[in-house]
Amino acid sequence: MSLSNFFQLVRNEQTKLYSQLSTWIMLGILIVVVLGFAIIMRTADGFVGQYDDATWKQDLQQQNEEIAEFNPTASDILINNYRIENDLKPEGTTAWDFLYQSNFMTSVLSLLTIIVAGGIIANEYRWGTIKLLLIRPATRTKIFFAKYTSVLFFALTALLVLFLSSWLIGMLFFGLGGEGSMLQVKNGEVVEISVWTRIAQDYGLQLVKLVVWATFAFMISAALRNGALAIGTAIFLMFVGSSVIPFIYDKPYAKYVLFSNLDLTQFTTGYKVIDDLTLTFAVVTIIVYYLIFLIIGWVLFTKRDVAGH
Repeated sequence: MSLSNFFQLVRNEQTKLYSQLSTWIMLGILIVVVLGFAIIMRTADGFVGQYDDATWKQDLQQQNEEIAEFNPTASDILINNYRIENDLKPEGTTAWDFLYQSNFMTSVLSLLTIIVAGGIIANEYRWGTIKLLLIRPATRTKIFFAKYTSVLFFALTALLVLFLSSWLIGMLFFGLGGEGSMLQVKNGEVVEISVWTRIAQDYGLQLVKLVVWATFAFMISAALRNGALAIGTAIFLMFVGSSVIPFIYDKPYAKYVLFSNLDLTQFTTGYKVIDDLTLTFAVVTIIVYYLIFLIIGWVLFTKRDVAGH
């Protein structure tokens, strides 16, 4: 089967996915969540950062004291000190800030992608269409990867929806403002970078987490043939896994646990889960887990008998 036939398989999977009303409802929910976050930031006290010309330095010093109680090495402290020393008053919340802060909503994205990934194979068994799918001239391997590619396309589409809706809603609620630059700590020093660079960097790092969870849910879908169980298992581990780390962070095996490494933004914000964890080690660990998930899913899908379905 040629590469063009593989792309035809992917297109067929995309057509099936976007012909379902539930797919569009999920993307609509994402936009509603962004809108809700903007309304909260705009109306709730303390969310929109506005600094008085006379007291902004004292405000930053107070922030540093509060941050230091939880993480004395956080990059926010260095940035606040840099602003105080160089008389750089923060501008307050703008569309840039809202777009940057909205990257935390990739956790919602992970939930939506898990729902798609958890059902894309399991639903073939539930609907009784698995035999019709497998009698096609395409090999099981190509069908497996066509479905997996379709899941990744959905994740990328949802990420673009999050990015664009955050940008447009941010401009509507907070205005563009600013000069398109941000402060970031690099090698222990505060530097000024393009806001687009920082936003692309953090959204890209969140995409890594998104792909890993999608792959895990996809593996469970292939293993259990039960969409609800695959989705439930992945969502349970996503929420529970990260909450377990504070209880084991001082154990020698803690840095080998996937959840300790999965959030790569910890290396840009300074809020590391484990002090001696490095970016290189985290990336290698994530790749190992990712390949394990993908290989297990592929083996189970290609080797299992479907005669009883």
